[in-house]
Amino acid sequence: MPKRPPKRPHSSFSLSRRTFLKTMGAGAAATGLSVPAPRAAEAAILGPDAVPVALKVNGVARTLTLEPRVTLLRALRNHLDLTGAKEVCERGACGGCTVLLDGEPICACMMLAVDAVGHEITTVEGLGTPEKLSTVQAAFVDCDAMQCGFCTPGFVVASTALLRKHPNPSLDEVKAGLAGNLCRCGTYSRIFEAVQKASKGRG
Repeated sequence: MPKRPPKRPHSSFSLSRRTFLKTMGAGAAATGLSVPAPRAAEAAILGPDAVPVALKVNGVARTLTLEPRVTLLRALRNHLDLTGAKEVCERGACGGCTVLLDGEPICACMMLAVDAVGHEITTVEGLGTPEKLSTVQAAFVDCDAMQCGFCTPGFVVASTALLRKHPNPSLDEVKAGLAGNLCRCGTYSRIFEAVQKASKGRG
């Protein structure tokens, strides 16, 4: 049977584990209180009342009076009557509210309107009109790439951004480029066909 190591002789200077931890904790607390916390960078505070918000949407300068908590999506829909971007999940998961910010696709539900000041915003309404559809919009019609149509504006905007970067994408590149957009009706094959039809060299 293994022997236990002999006990150390008791010393008046020895500390119990509990005493040691109490001492260290008190010391750490005292040190933390004596060191001033870093000052946060000074920034302009907006709200809670409504403030003027200057937005450039579809090439037109617009000034709105909004509470700082208003999202870009709600500013577009409720204050500018641009209802192409849809309010669906409100968490950036479905792509129904996709717009272009300086040419890049973003979820408008995830950005505050005040954060879009100074940027170029393009909605599906800014891509074409019923009388003069964009190439992507026309391809969606030709390929019947919709069913209920609720997700279609987001897909059109995302597809437009994709084709501007990759004028002649492969099917896999189309799927990857539209991965952030969801169609509850499941018309993906027609959507992919439309994007390829609109791509360079295919109409």
